[in-house]
Amino acid sequence: MRLTIEDTVRIGRRLARRPFLSIGGLGLAAVGGLPAALATASARAAEHPAALRDRSVIFVFMHGGPAQHETFDPKGDGPAHARSATGEISTSLPGVSFGATFEQLAKRAHLFNIVRSFVTGDGNHDIKPVVGSATLKANMGSLYARVAGTMRPDTGMPTNVALFPQAVEPATQPVVKQFGDFESAGDLGAGYAPLVPGGGGAFQQDMRLKLPQDRLHDRRSLLTAIDRGRRWLETPALQDVMATQGLAFDVLLKGASEAFDLTREDPRTIARYDTSGLVHPDRISKKWKNHKNYADHGQTLGKLLLLARRLCERGVGFVTVTTSFVWDMHADVNNATMTEGMGYVGRPFDHALAALVDDLEARGLRDKVMVVCCGEMGRTPMINKNGGRDHWGGLAPLLLYGGGLSAGRVIGRSTRDGSQPASNPVLIPDIVATIMGSLLDLAEVRLFDGLPKQLQDVFATGRPIPGLA
Repeated sequence: MRLTIEDTVRIGRRLARRPFLSIGGLGLAAVGGLPAALATASARAAEHPAALRDRSVIFVFMHGGPAQHETFDPKGDGPAHARSATGEISTSLPGVSFGATFEQLAKRAHLFNIVRSFVTGDGNHDIKPVVGSATLKANMGSLYARVAGTMRPDTGMPTNVALFPQAVEPATQPVVKQFGDFESAGDLGAGYAPLVPGGGGAFQQDMRLKLPQDRLHDRRSLLTAIDRGRRWLETPALQDVMATQGLAFDVLLKGASEAFDLTREDPRTIARYDTSGLVHPDRISKKWKNHKNYADHGQTLGKLLLLARRLCERGVGFVTVTTSFVWDMHADVNNATMTEGMGYVGRPFDHALAALVDDLEARGLRDKVMVVCCGEMGRTPMINKNGGRDHWGGLAPLLLYGGGLSAGRVIGRSTRDGSQPASNPVLIPDIVATIMGSLLDLAEVRLFDGLPKQLQDVFATGRPIPGLA
């Protein structure tokens, strides 16, 4: 990935009208951009250092609505019409089984938690809980960025990132936005929207530094000249530019360019994550209109999770990961049957998530990185006449790993047919509370001046999911 620096450093009054540095298409280091962001983040961290926990979240959104039966609640002893179409497989937790597609996750069930009583509230296609009424119509990462600042003052890494397939494979299709905008910041302000690497977002350019080293040193000379010309600089914003000029270069050279570059990763690690060989595009039936999205999902999911780990390891606080609309298995002209669809979608998910869990465990990051996996709804207990499942808001799958939570727990129970919670219903505001309680000390956040009341209300609405402390 390539990182560009605009050749627009100017001395004197003209500097106020031109960007200072530009990373991709964002102009993060423009006047009022990087310096302001770094200053804001630094001020907040200095004022309330205890509010920001040293943790990150990877939110894997299962776009389209995964079925509870074929994932983490197969109901092998339930009614014949309401069992997993793919069968079930025993896990490392005694008496707990998963859908048979999840062979690798079943072996690691003791390392994460499953919620079998998660209720989304409706069966609508949207992108809740990432963006919805429980998050002020903003990406959940924007809630965090509004408290933590938009960038890390120590590393210059953004606090909120969204990863789509084009972040790792430019030839893939853009993620559909007809069901919601993952880049929304709601009423919090566009500055808190997630940074989006790859095609289709504001962060269009690759993140590999392409400026020759000799020219980079010339830029430092230019900045020295600007510093000597400080008497011409009249506005506070430009003073901020001077104060952070060195840090801006450090961001480029030590932070963003390396973190977003998968070629810096050990090839053996890349191979462990890689899902491209699991579902070859030529083996996906073209009778399903969604076949290209199935192919993109298989080609990219592993690399997306590896990139998410790299970003969290380097200080990004919230990473949204989603492939295109692939979990909608109606068995209609668009979407495959449950059995065929889980082969296209579930196998890469099983492989990639298992690789991520193993990697986080090996790196000692279990307590520092939380992984959350769910979609916008679940699926009907009864399989339809074509072999698919339809929309269902009564129950949906949910997985949580790390982030200071316990492990190996199964939270809540579902009814015998897997249609409703039989105990401990968990709602979307409870997921928000669990995530934000891991990232932030919410008691400290209540002491912040200037946060919107509605944001404070969001933090106070849900309850952390019981049984995971």
